[in-house]
Amino acid sequence: MALMRVSAALGVALIASSAAPCAAQPEPVADFYRGKTVAMLIGVGVGGEYDLQARLVAKYIGRHIPGHPNIVPQNMTGASGLKMLNFLYNQAPRDGTAIGMIQNGFPAAQAIGRPGIQFDSNQLRWLGTIAPVVETLALWHTAGVRTIDEARKKELVIGATARGGITFTYPALMNELLGTKFKIVTGYTGGNEINIAMERGEVQGRNNSWSSWKVTKQPWLKEKKLFVIAQAGAKANDLDAPMIEQLVRNDADRQLVDLIMSGAALGRPMTTTPGVPEARLAALRAAFLATMRDPDFVAEAAKLNIETDSVSGEAMQKIVANVLTTPKAVTDRAKAAAGIKFPRLDQFQPVILRRERSEPRRMHGRVCATSGPSPFEALAIARRRRA
Repeated sequence: MALMRVSAALGVALIASSAAPCAAQPEPVADFYRGKTVAMLIGVGVGGEYDLQARLVAKYIGRHIPGHPNIVPQNMTGASGLKMLNFLYNQAPRDGTAIGMIQNGFPAAQAIGRPGIQFDSNQLRWLGTIAPVVETLALWHTAGVRTIDEARKKELVIGATARGGITFTYPALMNELLGTKFKIVTGYTGGNEINIAMERGEVQGRNNSWSSWKVTKQPWLKEKKLFVIAQAGAKANDLDAPMIEQLVRNDADRQLVDLIMSGAALGRPMTTTPGVPEARLAALRAAFLATMRDPDFVAEAAKLNIETDSVSGEAMQKIVANVLTTPKAVTDRAKAAAGIKFPRLDQFQPVILRRERSEPRRMHGRVCATSGPSPFEALAIARRRRA
């Protein structure tokens, strides 16, 4: 009996000793990311809301990815962010070491059929967003216009990045549905450059999210240098401006608004390439949500006036799929409203910016002439299911 007890004890010890190294070995995802650098691509210039949010996420998300890789933000401008996303989709490594914060209007642009798109939004792997946004149209205080009705009577110059981006399609939508007389000038590399143009008197207004105005231009709001005449998306409780959705005349117009403004539900979306192994994709999505709960991240976001109401990558994947099922009659009308002829992609050269601020140009571009739930309803449904 004693010999049997000794043998049993030795067997348990051998099992324990052989199991211990296995338990101590890191997960394969951690093995992959350890010592690596992950590129955080940003499709617009330095200093705007997209750039600030991307750099804020980059600062903290590495601590929540297994293996703790180094996250390096990199600005790649051109065609309102299209150059960057085409690069991410077609040339970046498909192993989870390239992620991007992209323009939220690209799924709608794909549905409309914008030329130059070399990606499928359904195949992108969405990681999450800090919060949905409220899109606005704001005018500089010297424009002499305070309401949509006044904007119907006076031509105003509006700055934009490129046709097909929200900075173009938002004022174009107002021209189409509300009868405003906006003359849209394209060619700016990002919102920060358009802001400088407003101060200089080159343009009299622009589209921007309400959260971006509060983050980047709080003094302008306090000093009443900006007048927001319209908002769209989820209504902002602290903004007294009419909702475009409530001003349109019929269901067909509302479908058009839902499509063009669908990006608002995606906020400032973060995505990675197709083909990322499922374990790494799950780790990146979990890391994004963990970052949103990170006390250091939350504190810094609050200090920057960045509102947090995160949306998961899985919920965003469903929103994008819904946008891409928009009926052709609606997408055709949206294409006409946004400008039938888009600039050719090869007219733009990608500009790689790191931490240096690009000098504003003195001359800019040229003068440019759904069935189912809306994106915000889809988002609400996804959140109810998650709860």
